[in-house]
Amino acid sequence: MSSSSESADVVICGGGALGSSVAYHLAADPGFTGRIVVVEKDPTYRYAASALSAASIRQQYSSAVNIRISLHGIEFLRDIGAHLAVDGEAPVIDLHEGGYLYLAGEEGAPVLAANQALQAAEGADIALYAAPMLRSKFPWMNIDDIACGSFGVSGEGWFDGWALLQAFRKKARSLGVDYRQGEVARYIVENGRVTAVELADGSRIACGAAVNASGTHGARLAATAGVTIPVRSMKRYVFSFLCKGEVDNCPLLIDRSGSWCRPEGKRGSDGQLFIGSCSPLTPEQDREWIETDADVEDVDWGFFEEVVWPALAHRIPAFEQIRPGRAWAGPYDMNELDHNAIVGPAVGLSGLYLANGFSGHGLQQAPAVGRGIAEHILHGGYRTLDLSDLGHERIVEGRPLLETNVI
Repeated sequence: MSSSSESADVVICGGGALGSSVAYHLAADPGFTGRIVVVEKDPTYRYAASALSAASIRQQYSSAVNIRISLHGIEFLRDIGAHLAVDGEAPVIDLHEGGYLYLAGEEGAPVLAANQALQAAEGADIALYAAPMLRSKFPWMNIDDIACGSFGVSGEGWFDGWALLQAFRKKARSLGVDYRQGEVARYIVENGRVTAVELADGSRIACGAAVNASGTHGARLAATAGVTIPVRSMKRYVFSFLCKGEVDNCPLLIDRSGSWCRPEGKRGSDGQLFIGSCSPLTPEQDREWIETDADVEDVDWGFFEEVVWPALAHRIPAFEQIRPGRAWAGPYDMNELDHNAIVGPAVGLSGLYLANGFSGHGLQQAPAVGRGIAEHILHGGYRTLDLSDLGHERIVEGRPLLETNVI
């Protein structure tokens, strides 16, 4: 092992929701008695995806592993006090199970039906509604060009992502995890194993295992150990707007155009606040690559006016008259191979574990992924939920895990 002034059993690079979940699950395991250090460059989390996310959770995926991850996630969030309470005080994350509603035209209906069959088989409470049922349940919606929709009756919704991040962090620290402000510049590799991390100030922390949970910086950091992952930083906007019209019991709605929206908070005397945006549908639209953290801050209101608002107003006529509010942008650590996370041990290198490329799913997947990586470090494999479908092997082999429900 390299000479170092400091050592830890596990060093976690990145203290967002994923890194802090790994730290919590490790420290909470009765079989772990070692030292954990979490290195986080910005404890304000100003540019962190965990803090800037729309913070939602769904089971409406087309791959079984993602459905199972979110089924664990919703149970974790529902019973968060049992997991993350500190000194008898349970965190408040304002979980609202308002459901997701995916809409499809005639051409997309078979895909929704196949996905719903898989989701139901995995135990997710997802219903498939034909157009008449959609009209009955959501009378404020234009369904002239809609054949069906899949709706999360329970187990899907949104929550306070900042509160969840802070709850993981607070609980981990209460269990003895050491949080250190700093930036991991590179891994030190000796004889095919990561033996230490070197910080930007030149100091080193020797370690038995290292976890790369560095979000949009994950690919750069992995490359210092000779590990290539196809992860790039991408900007995603979130726009808020006020609607005076009646749009009651609105779920998180994903339009067939790719635009989405959901209510934010309770309806007030001046109307209901919503947030929404749109996922780019073609590579040409994915032009908002982020090279530095500060790039996150600029918001393109033209994207809302030209793409998002017209689509949402077509679907929800009440949105034809709105008052725009604040907007922000957040980073996605986008896995360019298949938009799915890269989780578990790095291929061909001992001691390095990856938690990268979540492509916007990091908060909702943090409970299960944190538990899984902790199990792999402690026991050499997954014990409760097999995450190997998300493993680094598929990246090395160029074998994508295709997901049809991407937003």
